[in-house]
Amino acid sequence: MKLENLQKTGSFKVRGAMNKVASLTELECKRGIIAASAGNHAQGVALAGQKKGVDVTIFMPVTTPDTKVNATREYGAEVVLTGESFDEAYAAACKKQEETGAVFIHPFDDLKIIEGQATAALEMLQQCPHIERVFVPAGGGGLLAGTALAVKALKPSVKVIGVQSASAPAIAASFFGQSSSEVPFLPTIAEGIKVKSPGKLTTSIINKYVDDMVTVTEGEIAKAILFMLEREKMMVEGAGAAGIAALLSNTLSPYSGQTGVIVSGGNFDAAKLGKCIELAGEVKEPKRKLII
Repeated sequence: MKLENLQKTGSFKVRGAMNKVASLTELECKRGIIAASAGNHAQGVALAGQKKGVDVTIFMPVTTPDTKVNATREYGAEVVLTGESFDEAYAAACKKQEETGAVFIHPFDDLKIIEGQATAALEMLQQCPHIERVFVPAGGGGLLAGTALAVKALKPSVKVIGVQSASAPAIAASFFGQSSSEVPFLPTIAEGIKVKSPGKLTTSIINKYVDDMVTVTEGEIAKAILFMLEREKMMVEGAGAAGIAALLSNTLSPYSGQTGVIVSGGNFDAAKLGKCIELAGEVKEPKRKLII
């Protein structure tokens, strides 16, 4: 497990944010930074802006957990809560950026962001060179695209498998030749990967280099959160637990090779724990047992 939940901001997003902000010119820094986020990108950008001494404004959905909103403010960013989803917050952020001329930092559809996220996979291959497949959570696709680019460049034989919530499977739909309008976009405890419109750049990379995509249910994600809490003594958010959920639910055929999982974040709203227990209780045990 690549434990990105242990990053300073609680997720892998700080990697891409730091890489992007570090690339800004002095003039761009003076204009300030605007971003849209469901939470983790917000904290990464806020911290990167703080380190660089740049003013940061983040647009976040009103449904964002308080833990993520408060943490973003603590890193010095101004937070604007608007819309029910990331896409609505994103539209508001774009409008504000046009009015102010600030630099917009996209949460996933930016090569500098993708390059930064790729460093998680680079480290995983350095630390565990015998990995034969890796599970990666996907929302907008920045982490999955970065992982695919890094893995296929260094060790093409490693299988890269993206994981999405069945409640918001836009990338999986594209991967299998469906339109995003044909798939559901429903509430999910994995709000960090609830993205209706994935990036054009990320999607093109994913469709070219990723080997497979799977989806997991709300109950399976909930079980994975509880598994990490009970067995690994770690608090992991819904998005971060998606890869674990794919393994525990045996969504793919039996496999004996070494598997890596990117646990992408740990910014979990403790108020949702009761809901997780309820959802997990509704999941039937798989016919095959997975021994960990």
